[in-house]
Amino acid sequence: MNRRTFLTVAGAGVTSLTDQYVFGSLLPDTLSSPEKKPNILLIMTDQQSADALSWRIGKRYVNTPTMDAIASEGTFFSRAYCGNPLCIPSRTSIFSGLYPHQTHVQTNGDAKNFPVAKSRCMGTILKEAGYDTGFIGKWHMGFPEKDRNTHGFDLTIVKNNGFDPEVAVHAEEFLSLKREKPFLLVTSFIDPHNICEWARGDKLPDGEVGDPPPPDLLPPPVKNTQPMEGEPDIMSLMRKSYQSSRMFPVGNFDQKKWREYLWAYYRMIEKVDALIGRVIRALRTSGEYHDTVIVFTSDHGDCQGAHGWNQKTVFFDEASRVPLIITTPGGSKNRVCDRLVNTGVDILPTLCGIAGIAVPRDLPGLALMNGNRVIEEDPRDYVVVQNRMVQGEPIDGRKPEPNGRMIRSKRYKYCAYDTGERRESLVDMEKDPGETVNVAGKKEYQRVLDRHRNYLAEWCEKQGDQFQAVTPAPDRVA
Repeated sequence: MNRRTFLTVAGAGVTSLTDQYVFGSLLPDTLSSPEKKPNILLIMTDQQSADALSWRIGKRYVNTPTMDAIASEGTFFSRAYCGNPLCIPSRTSIFSGLYPHQTHVQTNGDAKNFPVAKSRCMGTILKEAGYDTGFIGKWHMGFPEKDRNTHGFDLTIVKNNGFDPEVAVHAEEFLSLKREKPFLLVTSFIDPHNICEWARGDKLPDGEVGDPPPPDLLPPPVKNTQPMEGEPDIMSLMRKSYQSSRMFPVGNFDQKKWREYLWAYYRMIEKVDALIGRVIRALRTSGEYHDTVIVFTSDHGDCQGAHGWNQKTVFFDEASRVPLIITTPGGSKNRVCDRLVNTGVDILPTLCGIAGIAVPRDLPGLALMNGNRVIEEDPRDYVVVQNRMVQGEPIDGRKPEPNGRMIRSKRYKYCAYDTGERRESLVDMEKDPGETVNVAGKKEYQRVLDRHRNYLAEWCEKQGDQFQAVTPAPDRVA
């Protein structure tokens, strides 16, 4: 999407938000003081897919004026993927800057395996560079929340559910304080994660959204509702395994129920958008708005019925591709950048680059910014996402728990699993963005398949990942 298209789609939402004084005037050309390090406000939602914003899909069914306005003031990275599409693995990766196999946190039960003594947290790195640091909201990562010596956040106000309105209140209080140092503030919201409870018919911890409207007012279902043609057999088994669990009770959802699911999901996104608006207003009131870099992202997305899945853990774009927006004083506005990003390993080096801090040598990620300038050039041929699927139920007396790796190159997505007869999938994302057909077995894609097998083998060797990749014959390498 080019700048003109962005302005056409986003313009109305940005105007209405400016009228409400959430953003007020545009960001200045530079920081108010050239010697001052910029403040950093990292805003996180939970389980929000990359395109679940109204400037991306229009306002008919969802309206996100705050998120739209943040995008209008900065750069939206359209190919940003999380390190692992699950809460604790993704968040541990973001705050350590390491891949999930390096943190040893591949599932929500793995936090105990995190090598705290060998890892440095975002809070520590920024604190040592002279920042006041605060973290408010959902924690869910390997660093022990009560040990400030390991995570480096001076202030932690943490609760995982039923806390979103209070996140905004405490952020307002943090931003109202007068300080000499720059600050790093993380505001970590739960919604739209409550869609998990909605699907199960449970009480929503962060507030109800009401009853769905009549069918003629519901959003249409996603277009890619059917399983991928020729999908790896482990994915067919895992769909059955997950839908046998009360955590994923969507196996009998009809089209109307999936449309109601989307309606509720959008309401939760609107709720958190309003709370983020309060944080932005507080930032503006503090007088620090023009000296603050804003980073907006989510830990992973939600499948929303794509291929019959809800929630996360899988490699489909709905679950693994996330919103990432960065605004900087004097930086680009209304920009869309399509370079490949892994938010798990790239956010921390990016914050270091923004703050003028040397990136720790052990971090494998890349900075996306040089000061206030987006680095448009894409030095990568691909990014890698990891998963381990463990939340299902036993099937025929056996509980499948496969490991997977995803290669996202500029045009293709390749997925490989460590179990099953048909272990690979390959999708041409230009021709098939809905990931509806696995072309890994088609003769005309053999050289592309071999190239992506080699990408994965190369990456595993470089990053010390023990995942067993499939290696092509040397004479077939593209």
